[in-house]
Amino acid sequence: MNRLFVANKPKNISSNNFLKDIKRKYKVKKAGYSGTLDPFADGVLIVAFGQYTKLFNYLKKSPKVYRAILHLGAYSPTLDIEGIEKIEKVERFDLSFLKNTIEELKGEIEYLPPKYSAKNINGKRAYKLAREGKEFELKKIKSTIFDIKLLSYEHPFITFEVSISEGGYIRSIAQIITDKLQTVGALRELQRLKEGDFEYNDEKELEPLLYLNTISNTYLKDYDDILLGKKLDIGSFDIKEDGIYHLTNKKYLTIVEIKNSAVSYKLNRIRMQGC
Repeated sequence: MNRLFVANKPKNISSNNFLKDIKRKYKVKKAGYSGTLDPFADGVLIVAFGQYTKLFNYLKKSPKVYRAILHLGAYSPTLDIEGIEKIEKVERFDLSFLKNTIEELKGEIEYLPPKYSAKNINGKRAYKLAREGKEFELKKIKSTIFDIKLLSYEHPFITFEVSISEGGYIRSIAQIITDKLQTVGALRELQRLKEGDFEYNDEKELEPLLYLNTISNTYLKDYDDILLGKKLDIGSFDIKEDGIYHLTNKKYLTIVEIKNSAVSYKLNRIRMQGC
């Protein structure tokens, strides 16, 4: 079964264990998801079955939109509710100052990912090294914050919403906010509302062609050349500029790359659901 849809991951379960529940529900063996959510977080999780699991790198998944509640004064090495060790009293902030401090983050920022994250450090996940008490260094990453706004402030809780480029860490964004406020804090809640064009809609089956981050192109010769995996000539395409393109004969989907006048396959013979 090939299927693409958006699931709503609940709180207090890992993305991997939630996927196991999904596989049991739909009685499928091959399934995958894009964009891990921490166990304490909930919200949008893009899920695919069968051959559609190969499409994740070519989907419109950015920007990602999150709603978060930040607990001021809560100290947590993991930067979230799961690791809170102590809570300090923090004086109330002026609302205008708080609003401006948050909105100043809009734009491109450079920061360190959380130590308790799935970052790969010499073949091992950062969170595993952190739990083992081992010393390691993380490299700074860059993210673009397209929009960020304060939704409410009920001391000591700040609720904010952020639209960020793919690969961004909201726990780190929260830490940047608390650093600017010269205090500590941890995320109490985190909900992913959107991933690019993907929103939760009761696990409704989606048409992949509407969500591809590629350009539609036309092969001017016999489409069987593509299905047979033959070498393709750039002169046989309607669009010849460099880029990643998708082609379809309404039964199969193929993704190719045109670069320096050469054509290469990225994915081929992805059977469209319902065909």
